[in-house]
Amino acid sequence: MDKMHRCTNPSCRRNFLPNPRVKNQRYCNRKDCQRVRKTLWQREKMANDPDYKATQRDCRKRWLKQNPDYWREYRIRNPQYTEHNRLLQKKRDRKRRLDNLAKMDALERVSRLESGTYYLMPEGVDLAKMDALNHRFILIPTT
Repeated sequence: MDKMHRCTNPSCRRNFLPNPRVKNQRYCNRKDCQRVRKTLWQREKMANDPDYKATQRDCRKRWLKQNPDYWREYRIRNPQYTEHNRLLQKKRDRKRRLDNLAKMDALERVSRLESGTYYLMPEGVDLAKMDALNHRFILIPTT
């Protein structure tokens, strides 16, 4: 008789007898556990198989073309989803504004430039390549 094994699915954690025909079985046969197993498999497949990813993308595009009103109708039928999504978007917007505020502080260093001639070069170009543009900057103080 086979030993009892623990299901490694975090949502289950129940003991189960593995099927002898399934090598290295880690999930029990409950529907929820199988759904988690498939989701993890699909996520890994999407990350590692460009053909599979392209096929899935094309399939989604075709489905959306056949069901153009799906998301509008879904939001009407599920107002709690719409409200939840709206709150998450507000958080993302707030974070984006805070990130931009932090970037504005970095501009203070630019104002410390002095008048003179500067060489502007494309990123990653060595000084020896001579691809630099010579520009003269004259800074006019605001005060």
